Amino acid sequence: MKADRALIEIHLAVLLFGLAGLFGKWLALAPVLIVFGRVTFAGAALAAALGALRRPLFARRFKDQTLFALLGILLAVHWVCFFRSIQVSTVAVGLLSYSTFPLFTAFLEPLLLRERMERRAVLLSLVCLAGVALIIPRFALSDSVLRGTLWGLAAGASFSVLTILNRRMRRDHSSPSIAFQQDFFAALALLPVVCAAPRAAISPRDILLLAALGLVCTAGAHTLFIEGMKSTSARTASLISSLEPVYGIVLAFFFLGEIPSARTLLGGVLILSAVLAVTLSGIKPASSSGRL
Repeated sequence: MKADRALIEIHLAVLLFGLAGLFGKWLALAPVLIVFGRVTFAGAALAAALGALRRPLFARRFKDQTLFALLGILLAVHWVCFFRSIQVSTVAVGLLSYSTFPLFTAFLEPLLLRERMERRAVLLSLVCLAGVALIIPRFALSDSVLRGTLWGLAAGASFSVLTILNRRMRRDHSSPSIAFQQDFFAALALLPVVCAAPRAAISPRDILLLAALGLVCTAGAHTLFIEGMKSTSARTASLISSLEPVYGIVLAFFFLGEIPSARTLLGGVLILSAVLAVTLSGIKPASSSGRL
């Protein structure tokens, strides 16, 4: 019974992670503003939760605080690229190109940790690259799909570095603490950009959507994922996390009327097959629990 509940919690969390992509279409705001709103609301919710549990908000060691500041900047870059990808193309293109991050991790982790590269990682990366190439109908910067894919790949690469560094922090800090500090420093990094940008008209509807994005699709989804992880294996959670683009594409069909092209779907099958193969073969995949 406990295992069944855990699976439901993880599936619901991944569904909410996929839903987050739709906010890039619902909000007619610059990606920087969307991300600033997201981390502000999510950070406030996590600060309240940590306060209720009487846990410290910030790391005590200056070295850890410095690394958290770097992680916050990386998180901001990741989400800005992610929402930009969706805004210039479609939810499907943004989610599928971003979902290549486990392959980036399979390459970057051995380089950063000075470990031997696995041949399977190289082969699966080529399969993933073929999937990305299939998504793009025309290799010209004027093509919205190409631009969306490039932004999505940037989101995947930045998230890959983020998850590699996060693994180091998880030894000494809880996931909610890591998530709060990343959100805090992401908001701090984006604040000067938001203040310097031309003033945008933000409606009450925009504020409600940003609150839903930060509270439900970020803080809430992350909490559900952590709870589910307590009663299931990391491998199972990673496999379910691979469904994020699938959930997002289905939700975009129902709520936005977006229908992916045959090329996008075929490319998506190749990308997700490579990602699943990475997870099943044990080539250290990155889990979506780091999305926060």
